[in-house]
Amino acid sequence: MKKRLYTLILFLSVLTLFSACSDDENPLPNPGDYTDALTFFEDIDFNGSVLISKNGDDILRRGFGEANKSGGVLNNADTKFRIGSVSKTLTGMGVVQLKRDGLITGFDQPLSDLDADFPHGEEITIRHLLSHQSGVPDYLPFVETKAKSGEQISPEDIYTLIKTYLSDTDLDFEPGSSMAYSNTNFLIAALLIEELSGETYEDYIKANVLTPLDMTDTEMGTDEISGEQYAQGYNGNANVSAYPIEITLGAGCWTSTVGDLEKWCKAAMGDEWFSADEKELIFGGEVPAESTVFGLAWFKSKISGKTFLWHGGDIDGFASLIGFVPESSGVVIALSNQQDDTAAKRNSIIETIVTKEL
Repeated sequence: MKKRLYTLILFLSVLTLFSACSDDENPLPNPGDYTDALTFFEDIDFNGSVLISKNGDDILRRGFGEANKSGGVLNNADTKFRIGSVSKTLTGMGVVQLKRDGLITGFDQPLSDLDADFPHGEEITIRHLLSHQSGVPDYLPFVETKAKSGEQISPEDIYTLIKTYLSDTDLDFEPGSSMAYSNTNFLIAALLIEELSGETYEDYIKANVLTPLDMTDTEMGTDEISGEQYAQGYNGNANVSAYPIEITLGAGCWTSTVGDLEKWCKAAMGDEWFSADEKELIFGGEVPAESTVFGLAWFKSKISGKTFLWHGGDIDGFASLIGFVPESSGVVIALSNQQDDTAAKRNSIIETIVTKEL
């Protein structure tokens, strides 16, 4: 099986897609200043919930700051957060399940087999979608503003818009020749899950991932957030929780807790959930030192000699990270209800915690 995994130019900055601000006024601690995990998260003024474990033992499991500033509700280890693009790991698993169910023949199957009318569909494979190598541009910057203004836009509407756009326009690059992070890939994957399974995307993920792993606190997000068990999302002090979540189907639509995502990381890290061939397919091979590559719905980094498999996520008011180091059974999950436009805190967490704890 030929692997197409590309070293990214900006190590650990790959999800900083729309950086608009600077943290220069509040520099983050460097790993050399590290004392312990609790102090580190206090030093970076983290607002959210954190879980760090190694070899099955907790290093840190607790909340920081407020889940609801107006209500004075504090974050804790059971608080539910929108997880943004971490949702892509669940969508990727859904496509793996399609293969297990015999609903696709393989990951090199062209999109034209599944939708004969999709422009350039004979060039784009399922593998290209899940590895951001399709060349299909990201729909979200074009759709989000309209949806936030109140225009009703369904995932099916977005799919139609993508097809119409590509009927008159070339792909951004030849599929498989490059990589560009695009939410479109995973919205298409979610709609494929629905079309081929005959179930809703939500029901298929629940039946094949959430229920088997007892992830009872993971659910599809809602446009409005209410209830003390849910974190409100903030940009500075402004509550920016209201969001048209339907437009993120497959790409950023789930809400979860650190405990549930720990179950997902441990399953992905273990030997029972994925076969050896599936692991090779999803996570790929060796990574050059201090580099990051993208497999199928997961990033893979080499940090201080350690292999770190992970994904981050950003959606208005929230920033998330899940990841694990197989060699030490180390897990880090950090879910924040404070927007981090530069991904500076997430990158600092990765560099420091993987280096010093896992």
